[in-house]
Amino acid sequence: MARSSTRPTSRDVAQAAGVSQAAVSLVLGDKWRGRVSEATAERVREAARELGYRPNLAARNLRLGRTRTVLLVVPALTTEFFAGVYTGAARVAAENGFGVVLYPSPEGIGPARDPFASAQAALDGVLASSMAADALTAIRGDQLPLVMLDSDPAGSLGAATVNLDIADGARQVADHLLGLGHRHYLHIAADIPSWTFDVRARALADRLAAVPGTSLRTARTPMTIEGALAAAETALAAPGPRPTAVVCDDDKLAAGVYKALRRRGLRVPDDVSVTGVDDIALAAALDPELTTVRLDAELFGERGMRALLAVLDGRTPQEGDIPVELVLRGSTAPPSTP
Repeated sequence: MARSSTRPTSRDVAQAAGVSQAAVSLVLGDKWRGRVSEATAERVREAARELGYRPNLAARNLRLGRTRTVLLVVPALTTEFFAGVYTGAARVAAENGFGVVLYPSPEGIGPARDPFASAQAALDGVLASSMAADALTAIRGDQLPLVMLDSDPAGSLGAATVNLDIADGARQVADHLLGLGHRHYLHIAADIPSWTFDVRARALADRLAAVPGTSLRTARTPMTIEGALAAAETALAAPGPRPTAVVCDDDKLAAGVYKALRRRGLRVPDDVSVTGVDDIALAAALDPELTTVRLDAELFGERGMRALLAVLDGRTPQEGDIPVELVLRGSTAPPSTP
């Protein structure tokens, strides 16, 4: 067959294969079984190959009312963890012929400017972190097929939720420190109204309360190194027994705690043990390296996107929280005093 100088159409394929355009659509849309013969299907595929025919996906999607574009709503693009979530989500989306648009809600405390005149018209679905949930109403994203990340399954806005087993991470931290003999604890808690931080605080408090003789103080801070430094300095100067273990909601907060301890002449882990959450690159750059709960951000993004694609296809998403792992490094040791 001679190739046309213009882009071949489905009509050209139909003429070359000696079939109707409807049959071409069925075959190339992989919906031919039981409707045309296998020999006819192969003839259509061969004609399409010979002509170099490529379906016009934009036109097809317009007819179907699908844009094959989903929105990922995150608190901030500058966070290493959410960069990993995007990487995993975008990988799965690309494998399934979808594009991903990022929508940052800075610091997770409110919506950025609406990037779409109408989200419903421009998007097929939304994948959103609970820390950026306020942005959803601004773009009416809560009216689209929605999967929530880090969200309370009992009160989620979405058709499905995908969570890391963050409560188990907090329990692993508590068990490790209790096993080392620590009894006086300081929790440097992220001052962000979010389900994920509430869950880890409850799990930590419950685990420690089950052991007689333990004490737990909580100091809240913005999610910054400077905020954690100030919160830790204030807490360490307070009256009462000095904590021998500081549990941080995030590796960045742990870096601030390191600075506060050194300013007071205290050593990690000789005088005070410190733990974090995330296992971002900073955890191994600290000295000593940080004991922390590893969260697989890319797997989190992958599972979230697979769940959204399942919702769009009318399937039930995979259930079960994603396991987390406590990574033991040099920042934890038995307390120097009972």
